[in-house]
Amino acid sequence: MTEKPPSLLAEHRSLLEKHNLAALKRFGQNFLIDRHVLNKIVAAAELTREDTVIEVGPGLGVLTRELAARAGSVIAVEIDRGLAAILGQEFEAETNVKIIEDDILQTDPKSLVENKPYKIVANLPYNITSPTLRHFLEASKPPSLAVVTVQKEVARQIVAAPGEMSLLAVAVQFYAHPEIIANVPPGAFYPAPKVSSAILKLSISVEPPLDREQATSFFNLARAGFAARRKQLINTLSAGLRLDKDALTKILNQVGIAPQRRAETLSVPEWLKLYRELNRA
Repeated sequence: MTEKPPSLLAEHRSLLEKHNLAALKRFGQNFLIDRHVLNKIVAAAELTREDTVIEVGPGLGVLTRELAARAGSVIAVEIDRGLAAILGQEFEAETNVKIIEDDILQTDPKSLVENKPYKIVANLPYNITSPTLRHFLEASKPPSLAVVTVQKEVARQIVAAPGEMSLLAVAVQFYAHPEIIANVPPGAFYPAPKVSSAILKLSISVEPPLDREQATSFFNLARAGFAARRKQLINTLSAGLRLDKDALTKILNQVGIAPQRRAETLSVPEWLKLYRELNRA
């Protein structure tokens, strides 16, 4: 009879007790304890020995170990000093794992990987999900792929289609094609969060549609459009960008966007058409 692997929950509790530690709310720590979910995350990352992986918030290293078994190099960035110390001991003998005690939001990804392509695989702390995604997508050296667990509602916002778009959806879809791989129940984590989660996969464009300076102007346009979601574009954009309504109506019509539409109905390609027309006018 095959012996069952030890419970991930038991492993986590044992390690935390051994080192007199606990999950910290201020760091949004919810440790993954479901092997089925763990396997789905790893499978979605499509790792080979050629891959370099950055893991954000490795916690007690459950995902780290699976990544190390498949990738050529794993760089795990942990802000919690106590957990970083445990990880340093646990992976001391693993030559392809590097543990870094730091705040990922204060760390340039390029400084971690130099010129190598890389992927992001992480159980993201809920309280830094949006800033972390933005940090990597807007980096001078973005990843080629990201597979992360996030709140289910956030994942749904990110993959939204026109009609339910938000500024977050525009921001992510500008850089990547997002898809939800699977939903994850609260019980897959310890301690269990109050909300459900999802595994989100981002296939990131090799080249974003606009350069960095243009992207800043593009998002100023999108922010103006979403400033009052229930209002028509002609009103939000004319107010936010201080444009004459008649001139703006003409531009909207030229790119095939009815002035009466609302920001949530526009796709990223439509926002790009509008941006380019506004900058040509």
